[in-house]
Order: sequence, then C-alpha cells, then structure tokens
Amino acid sequence: MDNLALDGPPAEAPHLRVLAQYLKEVSFRNVAAAAAVLQAHDHQPTIDMGVEVKTRPMGSQGDAAEVDLCINVEAKRLDLPMFSVDLVYSGVFQFVNVPAAELEPYIWIECPRLLFPFARQVLAEVTREGGYPPLLISPMDFAPLYWAELRDRESRAQTPADPPPESVSPADVPLGGLSEAPP
Repeated sequence: MDNLALDGPPAEAPHLRVLAQYLKEVSFRNVAAAAAVLQAHDHQPTIDMGVEVKTRPMGSQGDAAEVDLCINVEAKRLDLPMFSVDLVYSGVFQFVNVPAAELEPYIWIECPRLLFPFARQVLAEVTREGGYPPLLISPMDFAPLYWAELRDRESRAQTPADPPPESVSPADVPLGGLSEAPP
C-alpha cells in the first residue's frame, strides 16, 4: 500500500505548506443600493475586475513567504456606479526542499491558485450581502500573471542605452521548471 496519500509527500520531495490563510482586507462600497432595487434591469451591468499578486519573504531562513491575492471589482450599469469591492486574501506558505531556481513559480502561480477559491467565496458573499446576486468569478490561471511579471522585470532591467533584444525565446527566461511558454 502506498503511504503517500496518508503521510503526504516524502520528506525530500519539494513541496509547500500552507501555514495560515486569512482575509486581510475587504472594502465594499454600495453606491447604488436603493437605486438598484428600483432601477429597471433592462441593461446588464458592466463588471471591471483587476487581479494582482504581492509577496513578502518571511522567516529567518527565507523559506516562507506571505502572498497577497488582491482582487478589485467595479460594477456599473449604464455608466452609473453600482458597487465596488477591494479584497486582499492572504496566506503564509513555507517551501520545503524547493530549489531557489524553482521558488518563483510556487510563489506566483501555486500560492495564489490555492488562495483563489477562498477569495472567490468572500467576493460572492460580500456582493450577495450588498443586495446583488453573488458575483461568481471564473477560476483563474495565474501563469499569465507570472509571465507578465517576468516581462516587466526584464523591461525594467534594460537601460535606455541597451537596445532591446531582437527576440526573447522561453529558453532565455529563467523558468524554474515551469513548462508553459509566455503568451
């Protein structure tokens, strides 16, 4: 019988541990609560959403990080504001036997992926309590956010005196074991 399912990964296998997760900040502004009830619902609301991941190293050995999943939503109907939500859902993660070259994909992809369902639930509950149908956002792939962060770092690292490279292939970018190519 395989004890992996009961005991977790072998001690030497790279893995992460969720040490804590918590709602760090939530703000709900219900601009049109009363008007929304009386307003004709002939027009679908426009929902604008932004997602950002922020990280901070923790621990004396650098083997842990706090990861913030920040979600901002603004809803409008006929260009009139309905509500807005600013949500920060955070977690503290410990990385066990993860080589430094492979740490970033864990931080930027795996940690937010683990936090997302909980942040999604809080967002749905807050909008429902605000008098609207629950806002259920689709699951997200955090790999594109990671690739965008890598591209931003590369562009900030280039000085005006340095011409941009002719082309950058995925092999030129340190991926840390991530197998997807940037979009």
